[in-house]
Amino acid sequence: MLHSLHKFSLFMASKPQRLHQVAETNFQGSAKRVRTMVTSTAIEPAMKDAFTGYAEYLNDLNDKRERVVKASRDITMNSKKVIFQVHRMSKFNKVEVLEKAEKDLAAVTDQYVSRLVKELQGTDFWKLRRAYSPGIQEYVEAATFCCFCKNGTLLELDEINKTLLPLNDPSLHPMQINVLDYLLGLADLTGELMRLAIGRISDGELEFAEKICKFVRDIYRELTLVAPLMDDNSDMKTKMDVMLQSVMKIENACFSVHVRGSEYIPLLGTDDPSSFLVGVPDIEL
Repeated sequence: MLHSLHKFSLFMASKPQRLHQVAETNFQGSAKRVRTMVTSTAIEPAMKDAFTGYAEYLNDLNDKRERVVKASRDITMNSKKVIFQVHRMSKFNKVEVLEKAEKDLAAVTDQYVSRLVKELQGTDFWKLRRAYSPGIQEYVEAATFCCFCKNGTLLELDEINKTLLPLNDPSLHPMQINVLDYLLGLADLTGELMRLAIGRISDGELEFAEKICKFVRDIYRELTLVAPLMDDNSDMKTKMDVMLQSVMKIENACFSVHVRGSEYIPLLGTDDPSSFLVGVPDIEL
């Protein structure tokens, strides 16, 4: 009995101490929660403002991307019209057709490329390169195609960018065509020159077709040296394969004309040696 009473007295003596420890622990926990809530309340407006700014930036960037894509599509469509206009060229209407093509190209620059320049000038336009690159490539293709058909020379990147400078605001960083898009547009040019060469051979302009053949061959040779050094060269690798096919088609067409030239005879009623029919016998009246 005495032993039990002693145990009970020891338990009652230690109980106030445990209650004090529990109360102190609860008080410290409450203090921590209060401090945490105060800190979170102070940070919340700053984080909200920051994320609001991020959302506005992304929304503006997406809106600008949509406008840039629309401008790029318009440039692509109207540049193709310029290329189709050049393909209407023959030895009889070369001057008239090229003048019309140059006017159409100037209209593309003033109406559509200028809209793209206004969207991208003064900004980090590399972020949106994928959005406008197809249109710029088509524009380069049309401009270089017109220049070759008129002068027989290659329109260089610096010359194209000079035509874009008046479209830029002098107080802002100018939007310029980069080397990658220029080379990709130049690769597409060889396909149009292949179609032009085949058409010239059909019209008997073999000398012009041979000039195109040499020009396309030179472009392909130079790009084979540049393409492996390009950072983003997946598109260029694909276009190099197509370019090789274009070169081979022009060479085969010119070779066939030279080898089988004896089979071509002038058209009846004309003395023009460049006009011919293939394998058609003379008709006796």
